[in-house]
Amino acid sequence: MARAIDAFRAGDPVLIHDFDDREGETDIVYPAGAVAPADVARLRNDAGGLVCVALSDGVAEAFGLPFLDETIDHPSAANHDLAYDSRSSFSLPVNHRGTFTGVTDEDRALTIAELAAAADAVDGDGGDGYDASDFAAEFRSPGHVNLLRAAPGLLADRRGHTELGLALADAAGLPPAVVVCEMLDDETGKALPKGAARAYARRHGLVYLEGGRLVDELA
Repeated sequence: MARAIDAFRAGDPVLIHDFDDREGETDIVYPAGAVAPADVARLRNDAGGLVCVALSDGVAEAFGLPFLDETIDHPSAANHDLAYDSRSSFSLPVNHRGTFTGVTDEDRALTIAELAAAADAVDGDGGDGYDASDFAAEFRSPGHVNLLRAAPGLLADRRGHTELGLALADAAGLPPAVVVCEMLDDETGKALPKGAARAYARRHGLVYLEGGRLVDELA
């Protein structure tokens, strides 16, 4: 845990496996404020899942961000039937208004950096004076960076990568905005096995953590 917290404070990613009886996936997790275009490239090439920014419930509330399933007027959103959880944490997909298409490494890094800056500002003053109109002035939806809205009590309420990453950021004294991306296996197309995720962490000098360890230490 100490190494993971130190790594996060230094802006380095941490690999977090949730639980064998949940998603059973390892995500590469970054503090959002540390993500540069090269880091987006790493997430594309070495992880391969969705690049998402997880925000605390308080920040999402200040931004006026809904849960995505509550905004979609289509029968497909009526019942998620998730095998691993009671609900999805997906909110809106966005691009910063300073991007072009929004999908390039540079564009996504810009969107992520601006989300981190806004979350830091809102978290510092409790969101006073910041509302959905302010968010809309900076960001547009739909876009290429998926937002995730954390449960209010983090690990006390839910134990997904959204909450695990934000709990680590909180322990490191960082703003409540983290980037998460699932690691996939190029050969099977499934989630990268834990042994392979640990080996990747060793090769690149990164910290690998089990979700249970985070819950034991931080919940």
